[in-house]
Formats: sequence, C-alpha cells, structure tokens
Amino acid sequence: MSIDVEAYYRRYGPQVLRRCRFLLRDEEKAVDAMHDVFVQLLRYQGALKDAAPSSLLHRIATTVCLNRLRGAKRRPEDREDELVLQIASTDDTESRASARGMLDRLFGRVPASSRDIAVLHLVDGMTLEETAREVGLSVSGVRKRLRALTSVLQELELEAA
Repeated sequence: MSIDVEAYYRRYGPQVLRRCRFLLRDEEKAVDAMHDVFVQLLRYQGALKDAAPSSLLHRIATTVCLNRLRGAKRRPEDREDELVLQIASTDDTESRASARGMLDRLFGRVPASSRDIAVLHLVDGMTLEETAREVGLSVSGVRKRLRALTSVLQELELEAA
C-alpha cells in the first residue's frame, strides 16, 4: 500500500515546518526544507509503510535540515546556529555512541510513542493539546507519558553517577 503524500502534507505539514524552523532558524529555508521532506516522501512512497508517520516525517525533516546545515559554507549567524552546526557535523563517534546509548536506554523503558510525544512537545514546542491531538491521546495521557520519561531519565542519571 502506497502512502498518501497529499494527505500527509495536509496533516503533518505544520509539524514538519516547525521542525525545520527549529533547526534552520530561517523561515524561507525552513519552507524549502519542508517541501524537500515531502519530495523525499514522494520519491520513496512505494517503499515506505504507513506506520508511525509522525516519526518518519520527523526523521526525514531532521536529516534534510542537518544536511543543509552541513553543506552551509557561511559563518553561523548566532550561537545557537553554531551549536546546531557543531552537533550536526561532529565526528566524535564516542560521544554520539554514548548519547545514542543513553537514548536507547531511556526509550527502551517506555512505550514507543513516548519518543514522539517528547519530540513534539519538548523539541518542536507543541502545546500539550496539540501533542495530544497529534498522537491520539488525551492531554492527561500526554502528561503521564512525559512524567514517566522524566522519572526514567532521573533513574538513568542516578545509575550513571
């Protein structure tokens, strides 16, 4: 079954645009990147499954934006841009492996949809209501998942100390 790219664009376009804005910090570049995300979706729609579309689009948007940042030949405009560019282009495999390990341990202890909730609310800046609507839970369900993530993260920090 092929993905309905037009329906995804209508439903997830604003979320993808928020992610692109967050990473690129430039409206025009963010709109261009958002369109590139959906071009990628069109290109590979036959090979993709219609499972977890929010996560899929988030990953594609992140990749598109980070590739744009890596390719930028300009001096970063502000400290936050410099930090994002530094993270995107780091070759420190030990730090990446450590961070990935911590995230794997964190998300391995909670439902898979908690990752989406965390990204939508904490990274993309969606309200609790918007996040709840996006993931199909109640606001109290979203709060519960965020509290569970916080609790697990605190446990992991204690284990690491």
